Amino acid sequence: MKLNNPRISIIIPAYNEEKNIAGILKYIKSNSSPNHIKEIIVVDGGSIDNTINIATSYNVTVLNAPKGRAKQLNHGAQHAKSDILYFLHVDTYPPKKFDQSIVNTVAKGNKVGCFQMRFDCDCKFLNFFAWFTKVNHKLCRGGDQSLFITKDFFKETKGFNEDYVIYEDNEFISRIYKLTNFTVLPLQVITSARRYQEYGKIKLQYHFGVIHLKNFLGAGPKSLHDYYQRKIAVQR
Repeated sequence: MKLNNPRISIIIPAYNEEKNIAGILKYIKSNSSPNHIKEIIVVDGGSIDNTINIATSYNVTVLNAPKGRAKQLNHGAQHAKSDILYFLHVDTYPPKKFDQSIVNTVAKGNKVGCFQMRFDCDCKFLNFFAWFTKVNHKLCRGGDQSLFITKDFFKETKGFNEDYVIYEDNEFISRIYKLTNFTVLPLQVITSARRYQEYGKIKLQYHFGVIHLKNFLGAGPKSLHDYYQRKIAVQR
């Protein structure tokens, strides 16, 4: 079903992001139109820094939810008032006029999609993997590419599986690919390489690859989280 003059609710999950929340909120307000953006919702997962105070100062809706990206995203979607939901990470910057691209795509009858991606650094290793985001296959998807979806279709999918503490975006998008056509827009978001720079590019990409493989071989959310805790989170 095509939507006439749809508007967007942007949903941003956050946890202790006082260094980054202002930047993304400023960017959104400067590179989108209120004609398309009905609201920006920051869903905080129990931050103990200044994230909430900073977000509130930008005149956006701030919600509190249990920590966990799936829970935070579902909570934001539940309170959203628009026809289109746009899930965005705090360190991912969408292309200019992204809102117009999303509205045009949904107006044509597309229910769900994302942008292509590149990193905010000139690293051939990371850009090699980012290149694959132009390929329309579920293995090439991830939350850093952002995700837009009509609210009605989101309800049909039952939303994010809250059993997944990690890998929630991939699990959700994998289900979407089974239900409808997925649109990959030709514009690029720019996402932060901060995690790769902190942990080591090759090492972190290797562990992410293992997580994908474990999921493919049938590992459940607890097994994936256990691996993440042992191999990645322990280094924080």
